[in-house]
Amino acid sequence: MRYIETDTITNVVAKLCIEANYYLPEDVLQAIQTFKEKEISEIGRDILAQLIQNQEIARAQKVPICQDTGMAVVFVELGQDVHINGDLYQALNDGVAKGYKEGYLRKSIVADPFLRANTGSNTPAVIHIKLVPGDKLKITVAPKGGGSENMSAVKMLKPADGMEGVEDFILKTVEEAGPNPCPPIVIGVGIGGTMEKAALLAKEALLRPLGSRSPHQHIAAMEERLLEKINKLGIGPQGFGGSVTALGVNIEVFPCHIASLPVAVNINCHVSRHMSAEI
Repeated sequence: MRYIETDTITNVVAKLCIEANYYLPEDVLQAIQTFKEKEISEIGRDILAQLIQNQEIARAQKVPICQDTGMAVVFVELGQDVHINGDLYQALNDGVAKGYKEGYLRKSIVADPFLRANTGSNTPAVIHIKLVPGDKLKITVAPKGGGSENMSAVKMLKPADGMEGVEDFILKTVEEAGPNPCPPIVIGVGIGGTMEKAALLAKEALLRPLGSRSPHQHIAAMEERLLEKINKLGIGPQGFGGSVTALGVNIEVFPCHIASLPVAVNINCHVSRHMSAEI
């Protein structure tokens, strides 16, 4: 059994919150640079160039890439041979509060959905814990902005709807989102399981590196097909028209009930922030 102190976890989470908001992931930067060369709109190319410049300024001056520094979504892979000396949930939330304070990140969380008083610490975080073999603790912090999250959707389709029905729902969700999620966007899709499992799969799909493909051949083909169709919608960078509406479509799947075909679409803006560390 390996023991990990909660102070260690708190400090790691704080650092991840700051770095996730300051530094654009390398795969996202590479995708923007690649798609900039393919964009047919002059305005679109200029916007993509500004996004590249914006991340350079954020990295150099250590300031957030976007003013919306998001709700902290924390994924934890907890080795079954690890013992936490203290309250893991408290340690994770303390890390979020510390990171948002020390990194001068905007605190966007309200304590009650209707009363709307800000908690002042950007907590609580949304925490997902998975028990895995081993004696390591892997933590991923993925700050999620409100604008793009609001454009996400879940639908319980019938099995007869098949792949065509799923693709139609995904395309409709992106088309209705229009410029609201600040395109070019990254689209995470979860298919299968139950309603809540599909939503979690969609969120996890956003963590997969851009340019990678599903190990399932038919799903990988769907990812490529959807990216092509979405980029023909004409929404373009920041909604000003063009051929680059999305940088990537990542799909995760899970077994489901014989009567169900759950689909969840989680939309991210171009920032697509996430940082990981292993303790």
